[in-house]
Amino acid sequence: MLSLKNKHAVVTGGGSGIGKAIALTFAKQGATVHILDLNGEQGEGVVSEIKNAGGEAQFHACNVADHKGVAEIFKQLPALHILVNNAGISNIGSAETTKEEDFDKVYQVNVKGVYNCLAAGIPKMKEGGGGAILNLASIAALVGLQDRFAYSMSKGAVYAMTLSVAKDYIKDNIRCNSISPARVHTPFVDGFLAKNYPGKEKEMYEKLSASQPIGRMGTPEEIANLALFLCSGEAGFITGSDYPIDGGFIKLNN
Repeated sequence: MLSLKNKHAVVTGGGSGIGKAIALTFAKQGATVHILDLNGEQGEGVVSEIKNAGGEAQFHACNVADHKGVAEIFKQLPALHILVNNAGISNIGSAETTKEEDFDKVYQVNVKGVYNCLAAGIPKMKEGGGGAILNLASIAALVGLQDRFAYSMSKGAVYAMTLSVAKDYIKDNIRCNSISPARVHTPFVDGFLAKNYPGKEKEMYEKLSASQPIGRMGTPEEIANLALFLCSGEAGFITGSDYPIDGGFIKLNN
């Protein structure tokens, strides 16, 4: 069960955090993993980790916001069976306090980046007879989060794109789903706290953890396990769905 043997999988932002966990999990289950990331050192590090464990992986230096660059990478792939749109950035601010350049940057990476990979990846999937697409949305697409205006905008778009792609390509044997995590403890979170709450990292970490009814943040491996199921043959009857993985945040925070 949950075998990905003979499958080629693209994971954007696969050099760290959730993307790294997904890449490692997919490789463990037999997939050849293509890691797209801006950070060459981190991306190559994950490739080495996969190969040292007996798996197959390749690194592709990529800015997902670059339409032509993304298209060129996908053209070089021998096949594409799985696409995980994980790369993303965050931003703090309300509609009043978010700077235009920050709003544009979040859009370019989180929205246009997903579009670019979909536009390049779907034709490749159609050539091979179908596949599975998984987009990383967020609870921010489903509930209101304070001071996350641009980020929530972007993840709402990811959720809507998921539904559109699922509808448009169901006859091409392409499934498209999304995952909406709550807070997950990754190096991104540690960097985010250090940048925005200097000297109060521990206090804010505990506060963010306690905001989830389960009393802690999720782990990248927990997200990767759900991603594995949704991209495997065992989830063949699932498309056009979003899966909150949030420690009870959406339903139990009242």
